[in-house]
Amino acid sequence: MLVEAQAGSDAQLRVREMLTYLAAALPRFVSPAARLLALQCALRVNSRGQVRIPAGLLRGMRLHGRKELWAELEYADLLRTSSPGSSASEVQLLDAALLDQAPGRAARRRAAHWALHPVLERLPACSPPALQLITLALAAHMSSGICHRTDMEDLTRLSGQSRHQAAELLDRLVRTGILTSWRYDRDSDEVLWQPALTG
Repeated sequence: MLVEAQAGSDAQLRVREMLTYLAAALPRFVSPAARLLALQCALRVNSRGQVRIPAGLLRGMRLHGRKELWAELEYADLLRTSSPGSSASEVQLLDAALLDQAPGRAARRRAAHWALHPVLERLPACSPPALQLITLALAAHMSSGICHRTDMEDLTRLSGQSRHQAAELLDRLVRTGILTSWRYDRDSDEVLWQPALTG
């Protein structure tokens, strides 16, 4: 049980680090759906910079057939698809920093899987990518306490949202029962939130 908890903690850390890197590497115009796809690509890349995303994974993420997402990531110079405008599942990452990641590929693949099922209560499958991404950003910043906190600027960068948009998404997470509550602390510029208890 302790080994499983450690693996989950390591995966959480990998996801937080990769979200942070992608927030800096990707332009602001990159949509939440494309950011979720970029995260999976970055965590699944092999040592030659190649990534194969199974069609089943894309369907599960509700991103199958979304050619515009690949185009966004190509325009941002993150990757190249085999044929422009295709609904690619095999791509070449162009960002050299992503090719020299530690830990190894197996640990990153576990992190990619964790990112699909973060520790917060699961969102309905029809949830928009913006809600999925902010939920993942929150899950990546959870600690062992009941109340969690993160810097508002970090949260907006990781989720690709403005402060106003992030606040609306947090309100929606409360309405859907994922969070019990959240508040913004002006003095520390932090968001404090409490996840709903899961049974």
